[in-house]
Amino acid sequence: MARYRRFVLPAVLIVLAVLLPFIDAALGTDALFTAITIAIFVMLALGLNIVVGFAGLLDLGFVAFYALGAYVVGWFASSHFNGVSFSFGSTATSLSGEALPGIHVSFWILLLLAGAFSAVCGMIIGFPTLRLRGDYLAIVTLGFGEIIPRFFQNGDDLGGFNLTNGTIGIKAIDSPGFPFLPDSLDTWQRFSTLDLNPWYYTILAMVLVTVYVNVRLQNSRLGRAWISVREDETAAAAMGINPVTTKLWAYALGALFGGFAGAFYGAFIKNIFPDAFSFNISILILCMVVLGGMGNIYGVILGAIALQGINFYVLPQLSTVVHAIGDTVGSAAMSNVDLARYNFFIFGVVLVLMMLLRPEGIIPNRQRQEELRDEDPGTGDAMGGARA
Repeated sequence: MARYRRFVLPAVLIVLAVLLPFIDAALGTDALFTAITIAIFVMLALGLNIVVGFAGLLDLGFVAFYALGAYVVGWFASSHFNGVSFSFGSTATSLSGEALPGIHVSFWILLLLAGAFSAVCGMIIGFPTLRLRGDYLAIVTLGFGEIIPRFFQNGDDLGGFNLTNGTIGIKAIDSPGFPFLPDSLDTWQRFSTLDLNPWYYTILAMVLVTVYVNVRLQNSRLGRAWISVREDETAAAAMGINPVTTKLWAYALGALFGGFAGAFYGAFIKNIFPDAFSFNISILILCMVVLGGMGNIYGVILGAIALQGINFYVLPQLSTVVHAIGDTVGSAAMSNVDLARYNFFIFGVVLVLMMLLRPEGIIPNRQRQEELRDEDPGTGDAMGGARA
């Protein structure tokens, strides 16, 4: 019986997540949009956790894969390329019955395509960084994270070809759906913004698959190779582990989930712009991983929920409370304060306090916790071993 006890908490959380739309409707909290946004960032944080937490490769440009996934959906599920007319499995239809301009491919195919494309780009981007470590690796990945959004921003004239539509971005992206379903399930035939339940259950399924893959990877031979390379690359190579392929797998799999999240985001928001993939998104995702606990899957999920929950739910609610207090006491400053402007200031304070009080994260990885809390620093042994 004890062997099944560790599944109780995850099962309870999954049941609560499945019931969230019903709870939201009963309480009238209108929290589904926030939940969907948080779930997208949970996927991103889990993807980055593979690179940073498992393999120990500091990546400051993870937003690039998020953007690549979104633009794949933008290119192949909109009227952006209006010089052609091609449709395959898409939910987009024309009111006049004529063929729609542009490329309109099924979202489910594009989801896989976006993940694969991002994974390949992750390997291409990661290859030049294989010999780099620490600060040098951080600077190079920072450069890649800046290059990709700038490319999308200036990609409206590539030798006369408009690939990205520049700062205007790509608009009117097709919605996902299952056109073959009966009319009684019309909300699932084509996802709409009037009913967020299909969107929510889709991203919930994607998050659960991501968590499952992360758990399987962590306990796999590849996961143990990542830990070995993270702890001591030279020793790992001496033991027969190939650091090159091990790191490339980390980059590819991390980018894969970044691409999935970007594809869903593009279809959900329907309009994508280069400004939505700025450098601060990379830092925010990295903060989720660090705050939750690098290398700990459940810690990373909690970190993403905490930071995005503060951003999308706590701060607006806190603003309402402060405004009400200001109106009551007659303080114009409190009545007009916009706390949302201080998001990154609050994040900064939270992170500083976390690093001072709990540097290993909210739910730390056991091995990292032992390293950071070595009771005998004089030994120089990260695991607290005796001096030789």
